Amino acid sequence: MERNSSGWFGWRRKKKARGGAGGGEEEEEQHKVVVDGSEIRELVEDREAFGMLVDSKFRQLDADGHGRLSVQELRPAVADIGAALGLPAEGASPNTDHICSEVLSELTHGTSKGEVSKAEFQEALSDILLGMAAGLKRDPLVILRMDGEDLRDFVAGSRYEPSAAAIFSQVGSEGVPLRQCLLAALDQLSVDHGVPPASDAWAVENILEPALQQLPADQLEQPATRDGFFRQLKELLGAVADRLQEQPVIVAHTENAYDGSGVKRLLANKFELDKLLDSVWIGVPAEHKNKASKECLIAALDKMADAASLPYYGAVKQVDAVVDEAIKTANAGDGKTVDEAEFKKLLTDILGAVMRRLNSNPVFVSTSTVVHEPLSGSALFSSQQQAPSE
Repeated sequence: MERNSSGWFGWRRKKKARGGAGGGEEEEEQHKVVVDGSEIRELVEDREAFGMLVDSKFRQLDADGHGRLSVQELRPAVADIGAALGLPAEGASPNTDHICSEVLSELTHGTSKGEVSKAEFQEALSDILLGMAAGLKRDPLVILRMDGEDLRDFVAGSRYEPSAAAIFSQVGSEGVPLRQCLLAALDQLSVDHGVPPASDAWAVENILEPALQQLPADQLEQPATRDGFFRQLKELLGAVADRLQEQPVIVAHTENAYDGSGVKRLLANKFELDKLLDSVWIGVPAEHKNKASKECLIAALDKMADAASLPYYGAVKQVDAVVDEAIKTANAGDGKTVDEAEFKKLLTDILGAVMRRLNSNPVFVSTSTVVHEPLSGSALFSSQQQAPSE
């Protein structure tokens, strides 16, 4: 099974007509790719290829050759898992970030010396990657290549003036310098407009700030007027587009809405709910079987997260707050003794409270993260990029 040497996914291309006099001629434009976890599942399910990759990496990490990996030897593998699969840096996807943060503890779970064998390494890594794939299937990442064209289209199109007017109505007031208004505009414009995220330090230093410096410095310090703001914002965005044309930026973008609908579907399906609750109860450690501590309940809810279309606890702060409040509402989490039926009822009551809260106050999460080394090879699987072909 051959792998693309530039990463675990390739760019999708769209045809775009050139504007030359001849007309009808088309060129290919690199546009975007959706990372939905299918490549990860394909890798893990190919036992021969995955086994070869694990063997190679285990030998590489097992520096002392004693057949077990220490925590220190595992850290490089943990750091490289996402990059090896073409995933963007930490911060791009709350769900995959949470799974990555659990890698080290999962790999060393239940080991007295904090070491794992190759078999344990392969099993845990497989579980972790399949968990990533499941999260990406539900909440795919959109990887965008920003080269200035979308931004030019925005500035030249019908959306520009209404957008500029809306921004100026929020940030423009008497005495506010033009520079401050323009910076606020960059912060409000998004990848949907063709602007790289102003929250990213690299994008600011290499794209946005150099573009701002091309504007007349004396005008930037003057109080902003509506007409001046419209004119200078257009100049600024044109300069940003020029910078992007010279140095395209790869951005990972996610948009998630947690409105309780997934919880509602789960609660309405009694067969699926009962089956899931049985599985969760079986997985509760023996020492916690009869206690309903907050930590135990959260661990149980995490095992139900995919079925309920919820993020893992710790991935989205706003949803964490909803879960915390739901646990309080259900009078749970104080470690009181409960039996199996009571434990399952507590989980059901907590899910119901989460559903009602999210239904009335949905949580919307949008993230855009610059991928500084897109599609590059990684140390995790770099030594084995393909399995032998027939």
